[in-house]
Amino acid sequence: MRELIINGLFLLDGGVSLVLAILGGIIFSYLLGSVNFSILLTRMAGKPDIRTFGSGNAGATNMLRTYGKKLAILTLFLDMVKGAAAAFLGLVLLPMDDFAYVCVFFCLLGHAYPCYFGFRGGKAVATSFGAILVLNPIVGILLVIVFFLVAMMSHYVSVASMLSLLLFPLLNQKIPFYSAPPFFVVKMIISVLIPALVIFLHRKNIVRLLHGEEVKMES
Repeated sequence: MRELIINGLFLLDGGVSLVLAILGGIIFSYLLGSVNFSILLTRMAGKPDIRTFGSGNAGATNMLRTYGKKLAILTLFLDMVKGAAAAFLGLVLLPMDDFAYVCVFFCLLGHAYPCYFGFRGGKAVATSFGAILVLNPIVGILLVIVFFLVAMMSHYVSVASMLSLLLFPLLNQKIPFYSAPPFFVVKMIISVLIPALVIFLHRKNIVRLLHGEEVKMES
């Protein structure tokens, strides 16, 4: 498996197969991200669209507040799995791990703006964590720990999400996993774009935080 990840299925030879691998990986990752499990699960359970309740977000936190722990945990797990799947796809398609970051970013875009559900999705936090645990397991575990510590201290899931993912670019550079420094440009750019996207998707939460209106976690 390690040899597969290092060498990839397609070599960087500039041929047609490489172009098809890149386009296929990007398109598949976006379509995979567009599979929003919170919306699907509520439909399967015969419940109203999760986006019509609470924060209007199609994610695990809103599922927890609206429909309870079982659906929330299942949503969290499945969203993480699809992020991990996009990262793994990128790892096996091309040599080393740069393309995996590209696949992950398009998966996150799909989650936030799903083509199947009117381009109204979630905030990509669970999907980001699932992807990072594949891209860099050590950093992923550290970020999960930071998330829970911040969440317990602040009682805000949104704050924990944003602050933990803000650490990703720095930790990812300081603790490389698949490839050592120098830090490749593609990887560096996307490791910054991931928290930037998550923060952008939390812009309404930021406004509520500034006005003291953000909903806290239940103790």
